[in-house]
Amino acid sequence: MANARALDKRRKSVRNIRKITRTMELIATARFKKAMDRATAATAYTSRITEVVSDLARSGLQVSHPLLEARESKEKALLLVLTANRGLCGGYNGSVVRMAIPHIAKMRSEYGQVNLEVSGKRGINALGFRGLVPDESFLQFEDQPKFADVEVIANRYLDDFATGKLDRLDVVYTRFVSISRQIATVETLLPIGSLDGAADDAETKPTDGADAPGAGAADEGDSMYEFLPSAESILEEVVPASFRVKLFKCFLDAAVSEQIARMVAMKSATENAGDMIKQLSMTYNRARQSQITGEIMEIIGGVEALG
Repeated sequence: MANARALDKRRKSVRNIRKITRTMELIATARFKKAMDRATAATAYTSRITEVVSDLARSGLQVSHPLLEARESKEKALLLVLTANRGLCGGYNGSVVRMAIPHIAKMRSEYGQVNLEVSGKRGINALGFRGLVPDESFLQFEDQPKFADVEVIANRYLDDFATGKLDRLDVVYTRFVSISRQIATVETLLPIGSLDGAADDAETKPTDGADAPGAGAADEGDSMYEFLPSAESILEEVVPASFRVKLFKCFLDAAVSEQIARMVAMKSATENAGDMIKQLSMTYNRARQSQITGEIMEIIGGVEALG
């Protein structure tokens, strides 16, 4: 039977740990709500920009932009990996790293030079341990990434892509789908894609007045907007803005997913600590009872010896 004093000491330690995990769970919950509000707002903004680009595609004009055109060159590519600065968030960082490692090998087989940039201490250390030292690292992004900080990175990517220093940009991050579902994924942000694809996506959404009389009378290629001075000039502003907000949304999704993972992990740790305390209490009570019984038997034995 284990020593009662040692069991009581261990039980107190587990109780202290439970207080810490419970506090971390509450902090993660508060941070998650704020991060989710920002991610939701960014999603609405991204959707609206996509609608504008879709209208450009449906305007009947032959519009094009360098960011939308796929590069035939296979010389230079870049992979951006988004992880957390801190741990204690379950398998959040591990799933992103496991997604990034084979993708790096795949990109290196397709492109002559592949640069690696990592955000978050955990990703930097994990990839460095596997011999993948990042060319650039970012440590300033926490649960509330600022658009100004992301915009600096986005502008550098845009300049490199425009000048031919970059042919492709992929981002590995955890995409926020819902509170119960976050997916580690790889997304290609540069080149952005075609306007036709955006138009197809827009056509799948129901529009107000679609069933109204005369709604189908418009000729194909007509647009509900008039572009002044021209669709091309608007495209010059909308497409780079679309890329910046998409990259920003990747950072926001990663921040939300991190807080959800930490919230779930700390809740599980708190519950496990409670179960361990119950088990230790039962073992402690049995040990204490056995100890008291032994002391009583010793007293009885001493009385009989004196009698």
